[in-house]
Amino acid sequence: MKFPINFHIGSVAIPSHSVFEILAFFFAFVFYFHLQKKQRDPLHFSNRESIILGGAIGALLFSRLLASLEDPASFFHPSSFLYYIQGKTIVGGILGAIIGVEITKKIIGEKRPSGDLFTYPLILGMIIGRIGCFLTGVSDRTVGIVSSVPWAFDQGDGLPRHPTSLYEIVFLGILWLVILGIERKWRLKPGVRFKLFVIGYLTFRIAIEFIKPLNPLILGLSAIQLASLIGAGYYIMFLYNTE
Repeated sequence: MKFPINFHIGSVAIPSHSVFEILAFFFAFVFYFHLQKKQRDPLHFSNRESIILGGAIGALLFSRLLASLEDPASFFHPSSFLYYIQGKTIVGGILGAIIGVEITKKIIGEKRPSGDLFTYPLILGMIIGRIGCFLTGVSDRTVGIVSSVPWAFDQGDGLPRHPTSLYEIVFLGILWLVILGIERKWRLKPGVRFKLFVIGYLTFRIAIEFIKPLNPLILGLSAIQLASLIGAGYYIMFLYNTE
């Protein structure tokens, strides 16, 4: 297998990352609307629309801001303004969406939890998106560090590396099953399903970033790790306070 792997229409090469990013959004929204019809949405339709818009704006902005902080030297001395809008990261997208949603809810006066319905579609979209990251190889900048583990392999630069995108796909599948299992055993309060997802995923990202090329920002931690630590810590306190 030679990376990056692209799709071709005639002489035109279409990056696999772009293809799977589109597929991720498509199937996530299809699954979301399926669940919305199957489950009773506690929120009014107009409020739900506003929350989706607020979350999308927050995700768009913060995903790029956090990605630009991944290289502290370039963040403070960029070659051009384009540096701040070219990259994006899932952690920034999730945290930005949360911030955008909470601001929107304050504006429209919605106090009920709104994240539960998004949990499983979000996990599905992330799994599909990470397939695109994997097929893109080292140029996607999500690959792991050079390693001698038996399953490490060349992802486009001639060096055996941790397949971190595959690790994340497996973890997301396990997280999905774990949350489903918890819901079948206990009746969760509204909002807890989404909080469990955020805590689980952000904790995973803190750990896995140590086997990726790391650009420390503060205390030996990258911007993604610091943001994940803050986000996971906040929701752990939330769960503790609901006991």
